[in-house]
Amino acid sequence: MKKDRLKQWLPSLAFALFAFGSGAALGQEKKIVLRVADAFPPGHYIAEHAAKYWMEAVKRSSGGAVDFEYYPAEQLGKAKDLLALTVSGVADVGYVAPSNVSDKMPLSAVAELPGGFPTSCAGTLAYWKIAKDGILAQKELEPNGVRLLFTLALAPYQIFSRQKFDSLKSIEGLKIRTTGGAMDTTVRKLKAVSVKMAGPEINEALARGTIDAGVFPYASVLSWKWDAHAKFTTVGENFGSFIASYVISEARWKKLPDNIQKIMLEAGEAATRNACAQVDKSIDADIEKLQQRGVALVKFSAADKKEIESLLATVSAEWAEALDKRGKPGTEALKAFRAALAQGSR
Repeated sequence: MKKDRLKQWLPSLAFALFAFGSGAALGQEKKIVLRVADAFPPGHYIAEHAAKYWMEAVKRSSGGAVDFEYYPAEQLGKAKDLLALTVSGVADVGYVAPSNVSDKMPLSAVAELPGGFPTSCAGTLAYWKIAKDGILAQKELEPNGVRLLFTLALAPYQIFSRQKFDSLKSIEGLKIRTTGGAMDTTVRKLKAVSVKMAGPEINEALARGTIDAGVFPYASVLSWKWDAHAKFTTVGENFGSFIASYVISEARWKKLPDNIQKIMLEAGEAATRNACAQVDKSIDADIEKLQQRGVALVKFSAADKKEIESLLATVSAEWAEALDKRGKPGTEALKAFRAALAQGSR
């Protein structure tokens, strides 16, 4: 009788064990949740067109297998510390501005040199090419233990000032905020005083007069609301640019499944192209918004433009030479970047 009952229950027992085992196996395939950290305030165009665009693309392409915890506005740490925090694992994906860590990423300033490129997309795609798998990947990102996921070179920078200026001469002696690196050299060439400062500190510095001016792109001024104090801006100049990159540590990258890595890289390509296209598209509208907010446009004379061009013509060569002397391939990086610019989006 007992044997008959055992035979009767065996199929059900086997099915139950199978179901339990299958459930356990499925339970092991947990959703991947990554912490993304940057320094931008809510609504900032880099966060919207690059970071959030990338996160949504990854979630969509992975069918929800990857999700994100997003920490904007330096919630996980100061902008200058986000590279270290990403390498240590506090953040999985972190915003890194090479200018904020110029001691660790000096070569990346190649895309921040004055007069380097006419549009955001021209600079972005050239930088992307040499930082994704070119000289910057090999000589700078890999030694720092990180991999580039997506990036953006901002539109050519302009000078924004608290006080009225109308000529190159009137810039001399001003305390101008820069991101350091090549931009520091640019400002000194203009006979002004360079003050290195991160974005979140600028409004207070302008309000207090700690700085007189800054070198910014139009979109950043609007996003950070720096126009509350900076009421004069140049038009049509090119005082350099700024690289905003999002990276992941190699240690975290290697733990991700191959298919997820592929999805992230494809989303990175799309986010990079989307962000620069949005920046270039918004230039005229941004200028109009600034004028509506009471910002006056400053157009230098032909003579001043010629002098600026002459003053800044040597910045790139001096930058490369200085790095060469430190044992860094500055000249090689400059050649690679210019070659990538010449190739365009190919």
